Amino acid sequence: MCGLVGLVAKSDVAPEIYEALTVLQHRGQDAAGIVTCGEGRFSQRKAEGLVRDVFRQHHMQRLSGTMGIGHVRYPTAGSSGIALAQPFYVNSPYGIAMAHNGNLTNSDTLTREIFQDDLRHLNTDSDSEVLLNVFAHELQSLGKLSPAPEDIFTAVEAVHQRCKGGYAVIGLLVNYGVFGFRDPLGIRPLVVGMRETSDGPEYMIASESVALDVLGFTLLDDVAPGEAIFIDQNGQLHRRKCAEAAILSPCIFEHVYFARPDSLMDGISVYKTRMRQGEALARKVRRLRPDLHIDVIIPIPDTSRIAAQSMAYELNIKFREGLMKNRYIGRTFIMPGQNQRKKSVRQKLNPVPLEFSGKNVMLVDDSIVRGTTCRQIIEMAREAGAENVYFASAAPAVRYPNVYGIDMPAASELIAHGRTDEEICELIGADWLVYQDLEDLVACSLEGNPKVSGFDCSVFNGEYLTGDIDQTYLDRIESLRNDEAQAERRIELQTEGAVVGLHNDV
Repeated sequence: MCGLVGLVAKSDVAPEIYEALTVLQHRGQDAAGIVTCGEGRFSQRKAEGLVRDVFRQHHMQRLSGTMGIGHVRYPTAGSSGIALAQPFYVNSPYGIAMAHNGNLTNSDTLTREIFQDDLRHLNTDSDSEVLLNVFAHELQSLGKLSPAPEDIFTAVEAVHQRCKGGYAVIGLLVNYGVFGFRDPLGIRPLVVGMRETSDGPEYMIASESVALDVLGFTLLDDVAPGEAIFIDQNGQLHRRKCAEAAILSPCIFEHVYFARPDSLMDGISVYKTRMRQGEALARKVRRLRPDLHIDVIIPIPDTSRIAAQSMAYELNIKFREGLMKNRYIGRTFIMPGQNQRKKSVRQKLNPVPLEFSGKNVMLVDDSIVRGTTCRQIIEMAREAGAENVYFASAAPAVRYPNVYGIDMPAASELIAHGRTDEEICELIGADWLVYQDLEDLVACSLEGNPKVSGFDCSVFNGEYLTGDIDQTYLDRIESLRNDEAQAERRIELQTEGAVVGLHNDV
């Protein structure tokens, strides 16, 4: 999962792209990058780390230009390192920089085609670089000295025909403008906004609407599935549908975990969706255990707070903040390595004994992935004096890996994979465990926009919408995503990236 932003304005855009990336920092903490364009030249800065650490004052001073794109990243296939920091760049045609959120499921096939047929070279094993080169080849094959908006759209049409998976893309063409497009199923999110100025309108593309809000842009629309947007250097907005069989089926895990609650995604309020998740959970608790005595409902910060609040209200039970969070520790779900995740849980959360001592406590989390975090928190609750510890997940059991841009663990590392709810309850050490029903989760999101045809729920039901995922593919990502393989890959990429990084600083 990554965060994207693209901006065409009347003055230097780097400071505002920086600000937008800080707002989207929750979407990626592995690396960050900005590319701007001014006077026919690209300026670039990208490196590993948080936005605030990657960009210093002397970097920002050199990022000049009225057009630019930015990216925050976390690995989607177990890989990290400076060599994979985005945006990526190719010189031909025109000079193109591109950033990508998602995952191409036919990346291996495309890699062979790019080398054997398109006669292009790849520097990394990133599917983002694959996508960039597919787009560049299709644009170059048109043979235009100066590309028009229709040429951009024609190239995107060809990308949709060749590429499979979930992807949202922003890019920058030297001296021409910023473009963005979204996969034909709309799995990965993308929005466009406008801001009026005395010199005319300015446009921005981003992964979430909250980035628009912070910079004073008005949300115009979500980029439709299969749609492409081009903002030329004069500030004119061009749009076109570039895929015939486009069906809006966004990733429901955005509503569960990834997106900020103050974002609107495909017309759906993430905040209200999470409120409805809590209400649905409360109804299930009342249905399954009407006599269950709960003294207090406590959220596991931060993404479960809204669901826990509405659950407590629906059940007429006290809501308390019983776990205090150290906000300087990253999100444990996306931290590499099991040992690092275990260590960070204790660093990240500390219980308030007063809210646990002698009480029957219902802990609420947005989801349970590996089970490492919730098991340790349940232990902490017992150490703080809880009489009984119940656990509620605002999402159904995560039983299958994600292949569309979320770095879910290998299937063997998912605590729910191949296990019953009772077995999971015993493993995490809870006195009772309740999961959200998938039907209720979907209904919570659909209520926000009934025009959505459905959602990508593959991590819960194993149904992959692109229709090209078989056991061989799943076995391959299993080998890439287990913790041992990730550790080896990080060492390899950090070694490779040491030299590459010297050329990525400005």
